Amino acid sequence: MTKRSSNADISRRDLAHVWHPCTQMHDHEQLPLVPIRRGEGIWLEDFDGKRYMDAISSWWVNLFGHAHPQINAALREQADTLEHVILAGFTHEPIVELSERLVALAPPGLTRCFYADNGSSGIEVALKMSVHAWRNQGSPEKTRFIALENSYHGETIGALSVTDIPLFSETYRPLLQAPLRAPSPAAPAGAPDGDCEVYCQRALEGMESLLAKHAHEVAAVIVEPLVQGAAGMRMYSPRYLTRLRELCDEHNVYLIADEIAVGFGRTGTLFACEQADITPDFLVLSKGLTAGYLPMSVVLTHARIYEVFYDRYDTLKGFLHSHSYTGNALAARVALASLDLFKQHDVIAANRQLALVLAEAIAPLRDHPQVSSVRQTGMIAAIELVRDKANGTPYDWRERRGLAIFQAALKRGLLLRPIGNVVYFMPPYIITPEQIRWMVATAAEAIDEGLRAPAGRFSEAGPSMA
Repeated sequence: MTKRSSNADISRRDLAHVWHPCTQMHDHEQLPLVPIRRGEGIWLEDFDGKRYMDAISSWWVNLFGHAHPQINAALREQADTLEHVILAGFTHEPIVELSERLVALAPPGLTRCFYADNGSSGIEVALKMSVHAWRNQGSPEKTRFIALENSYHGETIGALSVTDIPLFSETYRPLLQAPLRAPSPAAPAGAPDGDCEVYCQRALEGMESLLAKHAHEVAAVIVEPLVQGAAGMRMYSPRYLTRLRELCDEHNVYLIADEIAVGFGRTGTLFACEQADITPDFLVLSKGLTAGYLPMSVVLTHARIYEVFYDRYDTLKGFLHSHSYTGNALAARVALASLDLFKQHDVIAANRQLALVLAEAIAPLRDHPQVSSVRQTGMIAAIELVRDKANGTPYDWRERRGLAIFQAALKRGLLLRPIGNVVYFMPPYIITPEQIRWMVATAAEAIDEGLRAPAGRFSEAGPSMA
């Protein structure tokens, strides 16, 4: 009989060969890996039998829990039929049906779907397509982008160029095209909760000024609608998006909505742009698109952009961007199964009720002596931690309070992944009210333990996790 693997065995084999993402591998000289043997529903189980509630949807991708029987069945059926075929010159039913259903669900006017392999690649498509569209229309000078302060759009070269998280982008500055940087409409760390409209208005004034000066050279404005995720779940008013759409129209600039993290119900509507009643020129989706099963992204755009590429081959106007796994049949079938679940269970309405439970559960944390802000948009909630609440003094990043909280939560069977000094929740939609209350109460215990840890305990290993 084959000996059953243990956490220690899998960790040893892993560390001999695997280089993990967003990780200083030196950490694992002290920080144990968590090898996962199986997932079921909202729970993950390691090789030693311990279970962990997945409160972050495994990096924001999982919508309906792990190993969902309906999605599993769809995946098995598709694997027995067609796993993949080149999408250049060929097609298949799952990608056709997925495109039809996404167009029916998306903001009005988005009628064309271009597929890629992951979120960053989807952003690359939108950036390239926007510049190329202007070139095809006789405006080759429109090559720059306006991006928000504290934005994050991915880690390929184009996506990193419009990202404003120095931890990710600064090292690669020589490779990047500098964007025009607009003020963020989200309140900064430590700002009172009630000041959101003030920051929204200031940001709109800054954006209007940039467009007035630079619209002639700008291809597009790119934003994360309503929530700037990697910046610490910084949230802002839909009013910003409504006015931004107007400004882009007035100045003849495209609008790219990066809904990779916030699409598919995270903010209380299927797409965040719905809350502002706008249609972007490009809507980029990934993560929840396949319910956390397989890598896939899609860029939805409208007929006007499609038509500026539609011409004879010898005009060289075609958009020739490609990925080997574009439109993968397995991923498309999983995405369709996920959309079926949305329809069958009225998930958006159910999420609104769960969001009320989450709001009630996190409310007492506002009184915590080290909590400067508690914020929520739909099924995303965040708690900002500070050393001194009275004057907003933050914890030094070298203390790695987020890592200490991560470890304290894991010990209690809860998977969190704080962003610096921000603890957030983004659970799968199958979570129950009772589980929400346990999740928040357990996180509160982990916060207290992590903040009591001796200062500098983790300082040798680098910045807090993202």
